[in-house]
Amino acid sequence: MRASALRPWLSRCASPTPAMPAMVASQKQARWSSHSPLGSPPVNLRKKVTLNTLQSLHRKQEPITMITAHDFPSAHVADAAGMDMILVGDSLAMVALGMEDTSEIMLEEMILHCRSVARATRSAFTIGDLPMGCYEIAPEQALESAIRVIKEGRVQGIKLEGGVEMAPTVARITRTGIPVLGHVGLTPQRQNSLGGFRVQAKTTTGALKLLEDALALQEAGCFGIVLEAIPAEVATLVTRKLRIPTIGIGAGNGCSGQVLVQVDMSGNFPPGRFLPKFVKKYGDVWGESLKAIELYKSEVKTGIYPAPEHTYPISKEELTEFEKLIEDKTFD
Repeated sequence: MRASALRPWLSRCASPTPAMPAMVASQKQARWSSHSPLGSPPVNLRKKVTLNTLQSLHRKQEPITMITAHDFPSAHVADAAGMDMILVGDSLAMVALGMEDTSEIMLEEMILHCRSVARATRSAFTIGDLPMGCYEIAPEQALESAIRVIKEGRVQGIKLEGGVEMAPTVARITRTGIPVLGHVGLTPQRQNSLGGFRVQAKTTTGALKLLEDALALQEAGCFGIVLEAIPAEVATLVTRKLRIPTIGIGAGNGCSGQVLVQVDMSGNFPPGRFLPKFVKKYGDVWGESLKAIELYKSEVKTGIYPAPEHTYPISKEELTEFEKLIEDKTFD
């Protein structure tokens, strides 16, 4: 039987479908396919975290919590967990895109990830990293990049690396009303000039330079500063000298808050992967995911999945009619 021979029968059997209210259609479609994992809003939705919120936490000496996210699911869970800040860090170049280091990622790629994170975030204050090459040439270049991250990436602020030399750039951006989070100490975008990923401010000279950088960023208008990979004692002393909060990563608990890369702290990596000294592994996302996927593979191979409860029904009459039509027939 040719497929064309079925058309008259199909047109006779097709019954008009009444118009379905948009809400009902949407609900049914949600059952029929994969869809946004955002789900229903929490019963007790947190108030939106703003700069005023962060400043209040700092005044009360309540530690500020910050974590990275690189897409909708990672931002969704971070926001649900109650993070104060979510950073779309350029570390996603390695942990999400498989690149060698942060120098590879482009501004357009960062904006794409910022938009994904922003869609999932309802309460946390969101920050987007300015990647290497989009802000160092001149303050005007940096401002243009920052505006794109805010407008297109839909985050609330930006982060950039550098100290005294970046102060004029920070001042140019903050004058337009864009919040800037500074970053000193180990600055990964400059790892080649630092001799690799090495601890900074281990000498008196280095510690004084770090303090000078932090003070310059504060005066330029940064609302906070990330201190990365420096001795805890130095971070504590620098934090005490500043009016703005510090966010530590490998800088001890004397900072105003802490940040970690979500992939690292959640254990979303295979055994044997290098982990920086400052990272505490709070979960085993890789292990749990691996078990789930291996079980899925096994059940598909053995025919256990999909079970009847995972399939859609058809009435016996319609199935009998269909079987009768195709019995002993061939299709071109």
